[in-house]
Amino acid sequence: QVQLVESGGGLVQAGGSLRLSCAASGNIFRINAMGWYRQAPGKQRELVASITSGGSANYADSVKGRFTISRDNAKNTVYLQMNSLKPEDTAVYYCNAQTIVASYWGRGTQVTVSS
Repeated sequence: QVQLVESGGGLVQAGGSLRLSCAASGNIFRINAMGWYRQAPGKQRELVASITSGGSANYADSVKGRFTISRDNAKNTVYLQMNSLKPEDTAVYYCNAQTIVASYWGRGTQVTVSS
């Protein structure tokens, strides 16, 4: 089992920045990739960014150039630095961890961007 706890969400004005954190515990040695997903009201959950254990990152087109995912393996934590936020970035952001056999989710953190 892997447990994930997100933090760092909140309310910010358009153009502002937020940094999300996700701390992993449990069978962390089994984790391969970690990532951030988001779900806006009435929409499906979508991938925002992911990062492998080796540090290779992948981003949704909508956030490229604005968001940066990073991973501190010593702290078992993954971060999402979000800059130049837009109202359409408003969503619940979920942390995800992938092992060979399972996918784990955090409870989510709300990000609200006002115009």
